[in-house]
Amino acid sequence: MKVIRAGLYVLIAFSVLAFGTVEVWSQSLLEMGAGILFLLWAIVLFKDPKAKVYWSSLNWPILGVIAIGLLQLCFGATPYPFLTRLELLRFGTYLLLFFLLAQSFRVRADLYRLVWFLILMCFGVSLLGIIQHFTSEGTIYWLRTLRSGGDPFGPYVNRNHFAGFIELTLPVGLAMLIFRGLRRDLYPLASVLTIIPIGALILSGSRGGIVSFGFEVAVLWLLAKTRRGPEGPRLTALAIVALAAVALIAWLGAGKAIERFSMVRSGEVTIERRFTMSQGAAHIFKDHPIKGAGLGALVAVYPRYEILYDGRLVDHVHNDYIEMLAETGVLGGLCGLAFLWILFRQAKTCYGAEQGHFSRALHAGAVAGLCGMLLHSFVDFNLHIPANALLFLLQAYLATSTPFASESVPARRHAHLRKLSVAAET
Repeated sequence: MKVIRAGLYVLIAFSVLAFGTVEVWSQSLLEMGAGILFLLWAIVLFKDPKAKVYWSSLNWPILGVIAIGLLQLCFGATPYPFLTRLELLRFGTYLLLFFLLAQSFRVRADLYRLVWFLILMCFGVSLLGIIQHFTSEGTIYWLRTLRSGGDPFGPYVNRNHFAGFIELTLPVGLAMLIFRGLRRDLYPLASVLTIIPIGALILSGSRGGIVSFGFEVAVLWLLAKTRRGPEGPRLTALAIVALAAVALIAWLGAGKAIERFSMVRSGEVTIERRFTMSQGAAHIFKDHPIKGAGLGALVAVYPRYEILYDGRLVDHVHNDYIEMLAETGVLGGLCGLAFLWILFRQAKTCYGAEQGHFSRALHAGAVAGLCGMLLHSFVDFNLHIPANALLFLLQAYLATSTPFASESVPARRHAHLRKLSVAAET
């Protein structure tokens, strides 16, 4: 499993650094990488008779969406079969990687390494974004100039999608600080690694991202308030990080950050334009209420339902929920609701279980990250960016992962934790 875990690390980092995996070459490499890792896992399973298969009930809604796309292809219910096939490949890739995450990260030591991987990746990408912003604004990696439009920040083509990346990775470090998930001597290092991404998020000027991050902080605060006692969370850690982040923002240039936040830049999609695109997608859903207009085919269907034409191609409507309904209808909407219901039911059970500080911090950070992304999805399409969709599924797995007891928890409680693990997997 070490090779598979290493491969998952590589694919996650690659998906982020390769412009969010929005181009054909990077999507193809991600899909091939997922297939190779799944084949390696199958070989391990075949050779090791003691190997177990861990099945998450969250797999079922994903399979449901794939089944809808296949039925649309079989019965000619999509106007652009090629785009539907491409979207099916993406969903198949997500399913394989989500499945492999559940097979590979089962023990505390592996999850601890995964947490540090996310913290370091969040810091590294954020630092890249800050340096790139001040030295080469408008390009990616100081080399790639966007010729088809865009507003890059860090490795992402769009600063709102960079903000989505921060929303999905930053709460991990914050939760570790608040819920005492790290050794005390690591607190200064973790604080620095967490402060920089906050500065990068503000500097990116993504309004939806900043509001969603504020919502994540509120979620962490509410989760922390449910745990009281001398060994409870440290809300002072949140205040210290916030003050340090404010100081960093002021040093980087608060005026410019506020200007980016308050004004609409040239070429940016306005709130009014987002609203009209959502209206158009709602009309598509009205005309195709059961099966949808075709998975991944919105770009081909939308021109007929355009309300406010501005000469630009609309491939996504800046609302993941309405776009899901437009493409897959009520059937897809039920799959989405089932995914969220299973996710938060299991996350509530896992977070409420008796467990150690690290395990509780892991679950709290994942829940906060999921909540922030779900809020941001009302005004953007982060879940249609493969890198962010993969990170969303990673957080979904962490939120429902097995609770781990600390060394001070009596042995008799381990059996109860194992029962919770079995319940979460079924």
